[in-house]
Amino acid sequence: MFVVKQKLELLNLLEEALPGPAPRGSGPRPADEDGASNGSDSKKLRVEEAPPSRVIHIRKLPNEASETEVIALGLPFGKVTNILTLKGKNQAFLEMGTEEAAITMVNYYTTVTPHIRNAPVFIQYSNHKELKTDATNQRTQAVLQAVSAVQSPSSDVQDVLAAVSSPVLRIIIDNMFYPVTLDVLQQIFSKFGTVMKIITFTKNNQFQALLQFSDPTNAHQAKLALDGQNIYNSCCTLRIDFSKLVNLNVKYNNDKSRDYTRPELPAGDGQPALDPTVAAFSKDSNSLLGKIPGALNPLSAAAAAAAAAGRVALAGQAGSSGVLLVSNLNEEMVTPQSLFTLFGVYGDVQRVKILYNKKDSALIQMSDSNQAQLAMSHLNGQKMYGKIIRVTLSKHQTVALPRDGLDDQGLTKDYANSPLHRFKKPGSKNFQNIFPPSATLHLSNIPFPSTDDLRLLFSNAGGTVKAFKFFQDRKMALIQMSTVEEAIQALIDLHNYNMGANQHLRVSFSKSTI
Repeated sequence: MFVVKQKLELLNLLEEALPGPAPRGSGPRPADEDGASNGSDSKKLRVEEAPPSRVIHIRKLPNEASETEVIALGLPFGKVTNILTLKGKNQAFLEMGTEEAAITMVNYYTTVTPHIRNAPVFIQYSNHKELKTDATNQRTQAVLQAVSAVQSPSSDVQDVLAAVSSPVLRIIIDNMFYPVTLDVLQQIFSKFGTVMKIITFTKNNQFQALLQFSDPTNAHQAKLALDGQNIYNSCCTLRIDFSKLVNLNVKYNNDKSRDYTRPELPAGDGQPALDPTVAAFSKDSNSLLGKIPGALNPLSAAAAAAAAAGRVALAGQAGSSGVLLVSNLNEEMVTPQSLFTLFGVYGDVQRVKILYNKKDSALIQMSDSNQAQLAMSHLNGQKMYGKIIRVTLSKHQTVALPRDGLDDQGLTKDYANSPLHRFKKPGSKNFQNIFPPSATLHLSNIPFPSTDDLRLLFSNAGGTVKAFKFFQDRKMALIQMSTVEEAIQALIDLHNYNMGANQHLRVSFSKSTI
């Protein structure tokens, strides 16, 4: 009954979208499969008496009609098992899963004229009983697989019909340990067709993008191949859905949005203009490709950092350093330990050096350039101890320790062997929980399930607790502070806090809200 109901819903939807029934015998008559629109009476009679077949012949298709739009005509009536398009003749053959489905389809479209792109098309039985096409045709197979994915009885009717005709994908990046930018996405998705436009943004503390192909089929192929894949080994997982949009409106060409069909667009207020050097490199994407084991698109670490920084920075040049320069620090409050804790959210900090003659600045050495880039992208512009900090890549390759016997007043610390490194264990779950600073913190390793005690602990860190929620096992919780700055301060003060019985609290930023 549920399947029947779904089909009725689909039929009703088509009734609303298409013009009402035309009187039998009115309007143009279907022609034979040779493409002629007029012929002898005997020929018309032969067409009308053609026996039912699970192969449907479709004529008068618009020039720009895609395979997905043709398949959409058969979706309400059953499974579509094959398709053959004749672009030069504006015709197509659609093979249904059963003859009964084909009969239902032809009977329906006898009374309701089907339209594609607002143009009427004509449907009749084919003289062929089945389609014998090249099974290795990857394009056709990709379209059919995509349709099968949305053809289940539980699928929402509107979503089914929208998905088969949208060239726009909505992309979410989970576990974003390394930077993923507009240029990185363009390189990955352009392998499946022409990428016309991209818009990137952050929503619910997650990096997301809308990406428009020139053809809906390319969008289907990309979704089938890339959904659930990792850009880099064990991280940066692609979650891909079809967007309900059919066209993206891009106003600016910068590091947040790009219309590849309109290079003359301005950069927009406060946004860096597109560097011609980067544009030249992006056209020859192989110049930025290296090898990373397990990577979906083998961008080199240096290239990934370069893309995120908005410039080309190949290995061995400035820009591939694992050392960060942090400035505009509150020199009265900042310590090497506080910097180690905050920057340790995004990588394993090896050394920290507060500059002796400029104590509002520090050098921080991460394990590699990718961790440095990640920390820079998330922490630059954040407030720490009441001041907006600036984070840039340093020209230094390492942070030097003070010479033996030299007292630098504790301004330099070596953390190479710290037990508090979050990412020293390969495959750690910490790789999957890297998020931008947010007002909501994730707490784990909680030894006692006391809401009041934890609220008091975080209030004493100098902030206001707005909300608190335990997970089901009560060993983890979410706590929401009133501002991101308060959450940063609480993380610095309370990560690794001794809760008693040698139980140390673990604190990280969360993508969730309470």
